[in-house]
Amino acid sequence: MATPTAEVDLASRATLLALAAEHGTPLLLIDCAAIRRQYHRLQAALPGVALHYALKPLPEASVVRTLLAEDAWFDLATAGEVELVVREGVPANRCIHTHPIKRDCDIRAALDRGVVTFVADNPDEIAKFAPYPQAQLLLRVAFRNPEAKCDLSRKFGCEPEEVLALLAAARGQGTAVIGLSFHVGSQAASPAMHVLAVEACAGLITAARAAGHALGTLDIGGGFPVEYHEGAMPIEQFCTPIVAALATLPQDVRVIAEPGRFIAAPAGVAITSVMGRARRDGQWWYYLDDGVYGSFSGQIFDHAVYPVQALTVNGAAPSPELAEHPAVLAGPTCDSIDVVAEGLPLPELHAGDLLVGRMMGAYTCASATDFNFFPRARIVAVNGG
Repeated sequence: MATPTAEVDLASRATLLALAAEHGTPLLLIDCAAIRRQYHRLQAALPGVALHYALKPLPEASVVRTLLAEDAWFDLATAGEVELVVREGVPANRCIHTHPIKRDCDIRAALDRGVVTFVADNPDEIAKFAPYPQAQLLLRVAFRNPEAKCDLSRKFGCEPEEVLALLAAARGQGTAVIGLSFHVGSQAASPAMHVLAVEACAGLITAARAAGHALGTLDIGGGFPVEYHEGAMPIEQFCTPIVAALATLPQDVRVIAEPGRFIAAPAGVAITSVMGRARRDGQWWYYLDDGVYGSFSGQIFDHAVYPVQALTVNGAAPSPELAEHPAVLAGPTCDSIDVVAEGLPLPELHAGDLLVGRMMGAYTCASATDFNFFPRARIVAVNGG
């Protein structure tokens, strides 16, 4: 009988140092045990809701494999994401394609792989499906949410009062609409907009059924918050009023969700090295081999600020007795926007010292670039996957 492999502890300084020594920096570690924990925690908070992992924040094969082993579903938005899950053996019937605006080639690429459920939010988009009778649609409804970090209803979704007309348009061309969807925005501060949207969609589903449209699915999107520097409501507390709102739906409605950040963010741990330093305006600037054009790209695109701390100080373990002073962490590129943190309290560091960033699984490597020909962080999955 095989001996079970011990879980790699990414809270351990010794473990991080060993991984950095083995793989070099910049390094992004993906903890598949954290992926599993986050998935099951959200599953317990939303009982009966089929969780479709949204690949966008962390489109990594190790994550797909980990979640497939947990019987998860998947939310795809591009042909590249379709190809990734196909390579990893995800059955097509466990996937939906949720980009509201698609090229014809995107539709055909998904259909060729067996993915048949799509999202649309306007008459022009619905018309694209006239040649594809095998396709079925979810109509995306907009619910603006100024509390969210990214208000996705600004860019996508129809107004609630447009739903019945869009259903009629789809029926007129022979395209099946199986339900509604919404996304209240990324990193929602409270569940209030989820609750409002669920209750509004319950009324829309009832009205649609009265008009002869057999809607049987509601996709409640994502937006479930995680804690960076600022606090976030515990997911159990966040989901309690959502579960209560879901009870207002007709009993035969299947409910699905599209969590991305909540599952991915806590799984990412970045390790970066100090390339050099300079004294400027009375404080130390430390120049790292990773920055906002790399793993810290979410600070630009996702409005996130990641917890960062020293892993070594002058090559040794940080000591609580060491004085800390406000410092600047700058990325490696020649662009002045490439600054990771300013005024961050740190002991005095030297070239070769290591820093560790946490909560870096979502919208980090996914939006990293090779700008200035600095290589992206190497990605290493631990604890399965």
